[in-house]
Amino acid sequence: MSNYFENLDETIKQYFKILSNEIPDFLYEYIDTPEMKKQAGISVTCGIRYSEMYNQIWYSSLDHSIAVALIIWNFTKNKKQTLSGLFHDIATPVFKHTIDFMNKDYETQESTEALTTTIIKNSKEIMQLLARDKIKVEEVDNYHIYPIADNDTPRLASDRLEYTLSNGLGVHEKIWSLKDVEEVYKNIEIQKNEDNIEELGFKDKEIAEKFVHTMSKLSSLYIRNKTKFSMQFLADIMKKMLDKNFITINDLYNFSDKEIINKIEKCEYHNINKCFDIWKNAKDVMESDEKIKGKYCINIDKVKIRYINPLVRHEDKYIRIKDISSKARLDIEKALDYKTKKYAYLDFNF
Repeated sequence: MSNYFENLDETIKQYFKILSNEIPDFLYEYIDTPEMKKQAGISVTCGIRYSEMYNQIWYSSLDHSIAVALIIWNFTKNKKQTLSGLFHDIATPVFKHTIDFMNKDYETQESTEALTTTIIKNSKEIMQLLARDKIKVEEVDNYHIYPIADNDTPRLASDRLEYTLSNGLGVHEKIWSLKDVEEVYKNIEIQKNEDNIEELGFKDKEIAEKFVHTMSKLSSLYIRNKTKFSMQFLADIMKKMLDKNFITINDLYNFSDKEIINKIEKCEYHNINKCFDIWKNAKDVMESDEKIKGKYCINIDKVKIRYINPLVRHEDKYIRIKDISSKARLDIEKALDYKTKKYAYLDFNF
């Protein structure tokens, strides 16, 4: 792991440099713990990247966690807040939010976060480092307590900012360039919101509009039918394999995506391996307003909508961009109003 940064894809390496001119020394040791290194084998795109429906660059849960930590460090230079960002996804299982789908947590997608404290406390290496640095577990095991690290939708914090920047860079779909990302990022500062709480916001209206425009595109992509279908399909596979003890709950938190995929591809129960192969090689899903019998056909109406209505500096005040920009308002409304056909399906019976 000492070579982690040197071995990064060149695009991600440049992206990290945009997020922070420096990588604080203490981060290296925490990154080099088994619990953090395990996240290197889990994709942030919830397993959907393993289908031909997608063309996504590799970006791990570890990459995302480090990027969030770098953003927090860049804006706060606060060690505890930075570590809370690094640890915020330490409990991420294989296929990430797909396991939330398995747990029927479609709207908040936070069902796996409860293990964060347990994983940190059970890590000999992390606990030794925290003791050395005189940091209490409760100061770093819940990034929700730091508004620059995380806050409620649709406000802007480091986690929400990071996945918008990286997902638009090609992690989910290529929408903007490193130059675009840098222009947006350099325009952000810490501001005070309507509740007098610190929040990340924009200096200029035009840059905020640019950010919201890309956010709106991504918001729709997150909940298009092929994405919901893929996540539910993988969730159903995990449920069947767990029920039949082909895998365990612990496997979800200790194996990589590829190790679980290897088990799926060898599982003949209910033709799981054959159905997985059809999904893996599919170019798209089919859609319908009515349920198709005899096919694997899913419907998910209520799903988490990821959108952002950031602050922007305006006439010596900090105001939500939606309140001063018709362009941004239309983009946000487009994200909130996005609809798909009711059902998505592929030609197999699962």
